[in-house]
Amino acid sequence: MKYKIIGGHKLEGKVNVSGSKNSVFPCVAAALLTSDEVILENVSNLKDTEVLIAILRKLGISVEKNKSTLVIKASDINKFSLPENLMTKLRGSIVLVGALLGRLNRVNFYHPGGDIIGKRSIETHLEAFKELGGSVKKDNSKYSLTLDQKKNSDIFLSEASVTATENLVLASVLGDGQIILRNCAKEPHIIDLCRMLTQMGAKIEGTGGDTLKITGVGRLNGTKYRISADYLEIGTYIIASAITGGQIRIEGLRDEDLDPVLVPLRNFGIRMERDAASIIVYPSKLRSISKLTTNIWPGFPTDLMSVAIVLATQSQGITLCHDWMYEGRMFFTDKLISMGAKITLADPHRVLVSGPGRLRGRNLESPDIRAGMALVVAALGAKGKSIINQAELIERGYEDVTLKLKSLGADIVREGV
Repeated sequence: MKYKIIGGHKLEGKVNVSGSKNSVFPCVAAALLTSDEVILENVSNLKDTEVLIAILRKLGISVEKNKSTLVIKASDINKFSLPENLMTKLRGSIVLVGALLGRLNRVNFYHPGGDIIGKRSIETHLEAFKELGGSVKKDNSKYSLTLDQKKNSDIFLSEASVTATENLVLASVLGDGQIILRNCAKEPHIIDLCRMLTQMGAKIEGTGGDTLKITGVGRLNGTKYRISADYLEIGTYIIASAITGGQIRIEGLRDEDLDPVLVPLRNFGIRMERDAASIIVYPSKLRSISKLTTNIWPGFPTDLMSVAIVLATQSQGITLCHDWMYEGRMFFTDKLISMGAKITLADPHRVLVSGPGRLRGRNLESPDIRAGMALVVAALGAKGKSIINQAELIERGYEDVTLKLKSLGADIVREGV
């Protein structure tokens, strides 16, 4: 699949933001902790969502999908082994481990797959499961995990891992006793998970903080829960509007905390207004900032760095962009250089960007979800025609890319399946 893009058109109009991709995985996993029906609303229609649904059906779970709504009923889970061929496609599938462990006290799984931006260890997950009372056996990439007796535990996560935090919450909410989790990640998708579980009857104190106190309950009830807006998509459309000189309104927001995204983008000179349900982005004079560094929430999100580098190429001055999390994040910048961007790769984690540089259309390969979308944004601001190949990778993380951009006036065509 590929996108053909003619750059140079200002983005104008309204766009509705999708539900957070990163919230779908843990919230779907939470539905496995009850035999009652669970309804999830505002679920993005993504390739990764399709794979996740396929995994659930392999486990014997009923899943019905109607546009952006999932109806899940895990009344009978007839397998405790996650399918290797699907799990190795999807990094987010790791959170199903905590859910199955919480529901069945046992699970077999494989090291998850996903993007190639860097090595992602699951050691933090395994260490914490052991402190919870679990035992782990490993055979190459296959793991067998059992939890015969859950212990009252005070667990300090060795890193503030998002998926490890989600996994431990999912594994802890059912049963007796009390679990304290420290050094938890605080990303919005963890807040979504905790809010949903609380609606289901879980007892979780400290939602949104780095320490969670969980008191086990005997059962959880079904619920209806609406996934929060995707802050990564919000940031992407803000940047796309800014570099094309357009004015757009991003709709579909609620009470999401967006400051870790909006404040750095405002520092680049992007003018915007926010109300309860939307953000208006105005034509802006872009300026560089001395340094942009990713961090765990409430820091600047690593998954937005690729698109932010494109923003830096169109901003007046020099910006050092630093992503210490993934050693492969910066390797797509050679493609931006081929388009005319002034970028120096300092090391696998840092690039020096000088702007503004005039971008020219190119025929490019999408290396991963976030870098692929960054190339789309660069193509929108470039002169001439660009072709973004392997666009199916982009659609793993962004819903209706071509339809949304066309509605804003972009000249973009999707070809292939």
